[in-house]
Amino acid sequence: MDNVIVIAGPTASGKTRISIELALRIGGEIISADSMQVYKYMDIGTAKPTVEERMGIKHYLIDEITPEQEFSVASFRILAMKYIDEIIGRNRVPIVVGGTGLYINSLIYNIKFTEIKTDKAMRKGLENIASEKGNKYLHDMLTGIDPETAAKIHVNDTR
Repeated sequence: MDNVIVIAGPTASGKTRISIELALRIGGEIISADSMQVYKYMDIGTAKPTVEERMGIKHYLIDEITPEQEFSVASFRILAMKYIDEIIGRNRVPIVVGGTGLYINSLIYNIKFTEIKTDKAMRKGLENIASEKGNKYLHDMLTGIDPETAAKIHVNDTR
């Protein structure tokens, strides 16, 4: 992560403004480390930089996937590392900006996550069970199979 600038903090703390000013001064390109800004069509409540703010500065991981697509910290890290290499290869400065700590930590501490594909048929089957018999029934099934994991998951968390 040499030669990469990271600007992290909570929503509405001024990260976008600072990153844009910095990118203009030093020839930087911005990689969003925000778990919601990556999604297209999710403009309300995500504090995405406006189209006007993005003008003249290349931004990555903003409006790149649809809400139906799977995206995880593993996906983020793979794409962010690719973009960092590309930016440095053009003799520009990568600026990682965001408030999703796990995304940022995956880069700073070189945490490699395994990309796990969802079994859509199994998910649909479990959603049907929850719909027909309730979340508690589904959670009780998990408790019977893996009590340790079940203890960490709220009964209403069906994801």
